[in-house]
Amino acid sequence: MQRWVAIMLLSAMSATAVANEPLPGDIIQDLNGLQSQLASQANGSADPEVLSRIISHARSQSERLAGGNRADQWASALYHQLAASALVRQGENLAAADELASARQRPSVPDSQVRRWLRDEASLRRAAGERDEAIALFEQWLSESSGNERYAETAWLLVRMLAEEERWKAALEWLVPLLEQGDLSAEQQTLTNVVLRHTGENEQALSWLLKGLNAESEADAWRQAAGLAQQAGQLGVAAAVWEAAWQLGKLSTPDERLTLIQLHLAGGTPARAAEHLEAALETGELPSNEETLRLRATAWQQAKHIDNALGAWQALAEVTQSADDWRQLGQLAYGWGRNEQAEAALTTAANLGDPQAEEWLANFH
Repeated sequence: MQRWVAIMLLSAMSATAVANEPLPGDIIQDLNGLQSQLASQANGSADPEVLSRIISHARSQSERLAGGNRADQWASALYHQLAASALVRQGENLAAADELASARQRPSVPDSQVRRWLRDEASLRRAAGERDEAIALFEQWLSESSGNERYAETAWLLVRMLAEEERWKAALEWLVPLLEQGDLSAEQQTLTNVVLRHTGENEQALSWLLKGLNAESEADAWRQAAGLAQQAGQLGVAAAVWEAAWQLGKLSTPDERLTLIQLHLAGGTPARAAEHLEAALETGELPSNEETLRLRATAWQQAKHIDNALGAWQALAEVTQSADDWRQLGQLAYGWGRNEQAEAALTTAANLGDPQAEEWLANFH
């Protein structure tokens, strides 16, 4: 950050030293000399004494010229900028920001240069940890710089800073115009989703997430979309997103298969949940234990697939030998007109001591 700011300030110095009020020859010579000295100080190995002399001389000159004519005012501003560049080399970002603030206040500085220094000052205050001040300066720069080639870049930076400070509504205000431009990067898409979620715009966030998903999207993007769909109460969408990710191979672990099954059950597609359970049991991906078998039986029952549901409950009851499970099988079979299977299951439940099964058996006599 320090190296980037130093280069930025130096390049601006060379571009503006002759861009405004004509300066006396001795001032131009002095400015160029200081700039040359500063440029000779390599990043990471600058001589502290040389930097201190540059800063001291630049500050002295900026103060001396501050009350003069327009040319003097312009020279004073440039000396402030030189001092800022040297201070950045010393790692003193806050002091450098103060120098640029002083430079901006000189009355002869053109608006275009004021805006450049305004943005540079904001960057320095951000680097120095003055986040609130930096945010205010970036907001000011954006309000005065519509159409600038760095506008979008700066606006995204501001949105991120506001989000980091959990100023969600303010972040959303700056974000909305950016979204209208489209073509978001993965990082921008993630930031957008975070802001929209925290401002209660879950459906909008989901829309943006789904729009950006494709076969190249990372697994986390698919998980995030499914999670957001759940938060928005769109359980069917959550199941569809997870299913698509599964089919694309983005998700493949047993736990992820189980999540997919649960999403299908919650999202109103129990038959698909049951199909995944059958496949997972067949391959041994999920254990053939009571929990899995009960989940399969429940899924087929919700799907109202009579043969599969009764077969699944039969398999479960044979494993658990629970009176409740045998009675459940008997009741389902009776309700679906499978009287022979119903009577057999209820008889087993009654033999296991279930009084409700005894009552149900009365229907067969």
